[in-house]
Amino acid sequence: MWNALVGVVKEAYTAGLGEGAVPRSVMMPLVRGELVGLIWVRPLKVGQDALAGIAELANIAAAAGADEVVLAWETHDVATACELPIVGPAPCLNMVLASRDRHVLHQFPYTEQLLSRSPEGWASVAPDWRPPAPQPGGELVPPIQTAATGPPIPHQLGRPRAVH
Repeated sequence: MWNALVGVVKEAYTAGLGEGAVPRSVMMPLVRGELVGLIWVRPLKVGQDALAGIAELANIAAAAGADEVVLAWETHDVATACELPIVGPAPCLNMVLASRDRHVLHQFPYTEQLLSRSPEGWASVAPDWRPPAPQPGGELVPPIQTAATGPPIPHQLGRPRAVH
């Protein structure tokens, strides 16, 4: 299953880069090792909205009853959107396989081979993938950490609590 998910995500990133864009971050919830969905993060505004939008992916995994999730994101894209420092190699496709109590970060760094440039200045590139670097317990940026390990406690979501 893991190899199939890596292949699909790498194909999506290769296609997106060929069109001059990095695909948005994506989450794939798993239940007992079976894929139950594929969720691309909603369009985001830079700053707090991006931090919240990525972290809120955890709510979808919880609603699906996922016991594991796979998240994929591009280092520079998430750092820019969330106004965070770049952690790890860039450019780099990151994928994490996570449960509530553990995770393994897989990094797929790449170099960009220029294919063409539009009159507006957009570059179409092809990734030249370098070998992956799996890291059990590897460092995750805050919104990815939240999305990977589970949703916030319900009262943090603004849901009413029962009063006895």
